[in-house]
Amino acid sequence: MSFSFNFDVHAQSVSPEDVGESNVEKDKADIAAKHTTDDPTAAANIKEAAEHCPPPDPETLLADAVTETVTVGTLPPLLFLNETVLEKTASEREDEEKILSHTEDQRSDLISGVYEGGLKVWECTYDLLEWLDSDGETFGEKRVLDLGCGAGLLGILALKRGASKVHFQDYNSTVIKQLTLPNVLLNSQEDGPGEEESGSDSDEDGKRKNDSEKGKGDEDLKDGAPPAKKSLTEPPQHSALLARCRFYSGDWTTFLALVVKAEPPPKYDIIFTSETIYNTAYYPSLHETLQELLAPDGVVYLATKAHYFGVGGGLLLFEQFVEEQGIFSLHHLWDVEEGLKRHVVSLCFKTRKVLELVSV
Repeated sequence: MSFSFNFDVHAQSVSPEDVGESNVEKDKADIAAKHTTDDPTAAANIKEAAEHCPPPDPETLLADAVTETVTVGTLPPLLFLNETVLEKTASEREDEEKILSHTEDQRSDLISGVYEGGLKVWECTYDLLEWLDSDGETFGEKRVLDLGCGAGLLGILALKRGASKVHFQDYNSTVIKQLTLPNVLLNSQEDGPGEEESGSDSDEDGKRKNDSEKGKGDEDLKDGAPPAKKSLTEPPQHSALLARCRFYSGDWTTFLALVVKAEPPPKYDIIFTSETIYNTAYYPSLHETLQELLAPDGVVYLATKAHYFGVGGGLLLFEQFVEEQGIFSLHHLWDVEEGLKRHVVSLCFKTRKVLELVSV
């Protein structure tokens, strides 16, 4: 499986010298270690859920956007806002929660109950993309939930592969407004000439390219030359794609309470969740959300590190919790042994297995 990163620029007002390297493989465990969850009130943090609609003129979300492109094997290229530029331009952005200033002041990418890391694209998201590429999962006409979506790359992949509905949820409204929504819009644009070739550059062994191997756009940023603006052959068409999406913020308990008010309540064929089991205090609300929203024959894809040092969560503890509840069967799909151990697993209802046996 090939993996590559490239920089594209839709428009830019940030000076090139202010743009640093993108830390797409920064270890969430190391960062989270600065903020332990010994405080028993951690699980009691409530952030009221809300649904967010795109603005009347969605193109305003892409003003001065500096983007990256990730290509994994045969998957379509996925575009997302450069996180370093997002940080550098924090003072210019709408941020009612003040998480951009909080993360800058505390030099942390995880502040329990305030900011849950959604502005970063974490390593395990790429693991799950790689596994989806190798497995050949199909999305045609399926209903998908990207839970704890952050940049929304997993949900965006489902959109590009024909999912009928994709709903995005993240703890912070700032993440949804400033990152997820713009990323969906970026990926709704028609590919410009040559974009596919530029996005397919990869190293021979199929691993992710490191900082020294990034594309020419990255080199231009280092050399001080402004990167070329991304050309569009025609105005982007967003309406059809956005009609298949809904966007939510809030903690899982209030999010669940909000969405089940719909008639009928939503049921998802696929639920993606990546790097969300780092805090054991959140397991009950996560499990309840999965249990209530997964379709009877649906599947949850979870990508995680084996252990999150300083926070206490990890796959072993989550497996034990799931087994104690007796609702889901958990299966290991891919165990990544290099570096800090990581895993891609799936969950499905135990009743699904019984029904399959009966049907046979």
